Amino acid sequence: MIDLRAKAAHAYRDDPAVPAFDDTAPIVIVDGACLLCTRSARLLSRLDKSGAFRICPSQSRLGAGILRHYGLDPADPDTWLYLVDGRAYSSLDAMIRVGRRVGGIGRAAVVLRVLPRFVQDWLYRRVARNRYWLFGRTDMFALPDEGLRRRLIE
Repeated sequence: MIDLRAKAAHAYRDDPAVPAFDDTAPIVIVDGACLLCTRSARLLSRLDKSGAFRICPSQSRLGAGILRHYGLDPADPDTWLYLVDGRAYSSLDAMIRVGRRVGGIGRAAVVLRVLPRFVQDWLYRRVARNRYWLFGRTDMFALPDEGLRRRLIE
């Protein structure tokens, strides 16, 4: 996996390929065509009682720009990204951090921390590369979930 910590905080602000956006709140960038990712985004929108998290599909101009800035391919399954305080996190590390921050049942993801990092990355890649086959496809923008629609940014 790419070491995202090598980039300075808020480095994307100076990247002309990344459209300007409000980065004061945490952002999760997910595959908007993946049913698993979309369901995870819906769950996040329900668990995040404070309404802090925003969700950006990797297919959007903003999502693709941020992913490319961090050396990730928007069409690649390894693109789940968590952006907070100008720093980016990916893979299960990102999911664990989101779960811990959102609280409640989301904190259950913290148990995955017991796995060594290489195992976390291996497990994440196995699921990510087979996500369409295992879970199917959808269109995040076609979902009637109003809570999710309010959080979507492009």
